[in-house]
Amino acid sequence: MNLYTKTGDDGTTGLYGGQRVSKDDLRVASYGEVDELNAVIGLAMTHVSDDELADILKQLQSDLFSLGGELATPPGGHLSVSIGASHITRLESWLDRACAETPKLRTFILPGGSPLAATLHVARGVSRRAERSVVSLSRESSLSPHVVIYLNRLSDLLFALARLANHRSGVADIPWIAPAQ
Repeated sequence: MNLYTKTGDDGTTGLYGGQRVSKDDLRVASYGEVDELNAVIGLAMTHVSDDELADILKQLQSDLFSLGGELATPPGGHLSVSIGASHITRLESWLDRACAETPKLRTFILPGGSPLAATLHVARGVSRRAERSVVSLSRESSLSPHVVIYLNRLSDLLFALARLANHRSGVADIPWIAPAQ
């Protein structure tokens, strides 16, 4: 079986269920950005030496695959896996644990630090972009409200995990210093 199908050579792609849409359709852009986020988290995994963080990132990748499938399913389509309230609760639990272990934030910080933290900061930015696309999609198409909430909470978690990665590796967060007036 070939990896290429040639069905997208005309600038269209298939949604879950078979409907064909333009590759620049907002739905396609939304799940494409979620896919990009998943890839950045995969990149972050190459820097992980901590089993707990590895388990969290693997679960996030699995969740994002499900979320992408949900986004690739047009209204009226049926998908057996979806993002729900329990996924959001789990993100909040991880977020609370990460924040409890790191020093209290007293200033804005710049993205960076350890390679893992820097990559998680990139993932946070991609998560925010994906969220903006999904919010735009939600204005024109029916979506579960859990999808937007999940992505919103995920960007917070990725920030907290970046700080946790720096903390556990003994690398200080980089404080933002306001320019002199």
